[in-house]
Amino acid sequence: MRKTVAFLLAGGMGSRLNILGWMRAKPAVPFGGSYRIIDFTLTNAMRSDISIIGILTQYRPYSLMQHIANGEAWDMIGRKRAIKILPPSTGINDNDWYRGTADAVRQNLSFAERYDAEQIVVLSGDHIYNMNYAPMVEFHQKQGAALTIAMMRVPWEETHHFGLAVLDDDNRIVEWQEKPKDAKTNLASMGVYVVDYQFLKSALEKSSGHDFGKNIIPEALKTREVYAYLFDGYWADVGTLRAYWKSNMDVLRPDSGLELNTWKVRTNMEEEGLVGDRPPLKISRSAKVRNALVSCGCYIEGKVINSILSPGVRVEKGASVVDSVIMHDSLVEKNASLFEVIADKRTVFGAGCSLGNGKVERPNEKYPDHLYSGLTIVGKKAIVPPSVSLLRNTLIEPRAMAESFEDIQFRCGSYIAKVDG
Repeated sequence: MRKTVAFLLAGGMGSRLNILGWMRAKPAVPFGGSYRIIDFTLTNAMRSDISIIGILTQYRPYSLMQHIANGEAWDMIGRKRAIKILPPSTGINDNDWYRGTADAVRQNLSFAERYDAEQIVVLSGDHIYNMNYAPMVEFHQKQGAALTIAMMRVPWEETHHFGLAVLDDDNRIVEWQEKPKDAKTNLASMGVYVVDYQFLKSALEKSSGHDFGKNIIPEALKTREVYAYLFDGYWADVGTLRAYWKSNMDVLRPDSGLELNTWKVRTNMEEEGLVGDRPPLKISRSAKVRNALVSCGCYIEGKVINSILSPGVRVEKGASVVDSVIMHDSLVEKNASLFEVIADKRTVFGAGCSLGNGKVERPNEKYPDHLYSGLTIVGKKAIVPPSVSLLRNTLIEPRAMAESFEDIQFRCGSYIAKVDG
């Protein structure tokens, strides 16, 4: 992998993750207990022997920067190894933020030049998968391609979310559709590209567009060889609340293909609030834990079924957590009941409260396109009062307190806002 530099796109706002992305970049959202979403791509790059990585950040990058630190967790330190945070380069205009995936790479080509790169690997920081990029780079070089795209089959009903390719018998792309209404194929881009450096530099100079899928790929097909590299393992775009919850549940399913133990995903264990300062997991005699991932520092006295608990979560006696994702240092008090809940860090569920009740009758009243499948989403440091009963598709803003729940007519799809003051 000499002469190869990776650009990892990690500046996404993650608007479809709603309140989970309000305070952090999407790749920094916790996943699978003790990990963050970006850990999967960083681990892949490390195992692929990519030694130079530029992290392209933009939206609320602080927690992401703190997590990556100097890259030691992924063996990215040393004389010939480096991981660098690359924020937008403000130029003549004060609003020179990244305007798309291609524009993000365009603004940072000088980073690749510094290392005499012959090919660029462009990666996304918001996907869950296990992949060695080295064979893809070898395939790219063997074909003499200008651009190679990692691709996999997706369900036909999901094709409108992806860039799609029609191939010839040699896996050369002969037609490209970007998020079409009427798909000709279900072979979809994974957002992983290997690009010849000289081609990329020329293409970015000539193109007025800002996106790989909409601009660079269609333009490349007119004059150069573009190939698909086929992948058949587990891969998930966790950019929506439903997809995020489902992939976390896949961690608990032995037949899903998402195998954290086998993949041996790396994370920054020394980051504040993670493993370094935590006591071991404690489970009392009154607890019932089945098919769950429960992290260090948790204390379980109640019931935890088919759920993922990040470090420091406490479930008190008589409480029940089912089919849920509960993040760091949250408290589920006595006799509280949680069903299909995603809760951000340091949330508190008061004694006897109940979340996730009833049938799915309507989507969330404020974000119907984000929350419609029956989940309940609770923002960071929110406090749900004792004995409150909330129906499905309810969304609770970060830092919402007891007064936020006053004079609310609770129904399916309720929106509970933080009260200022």
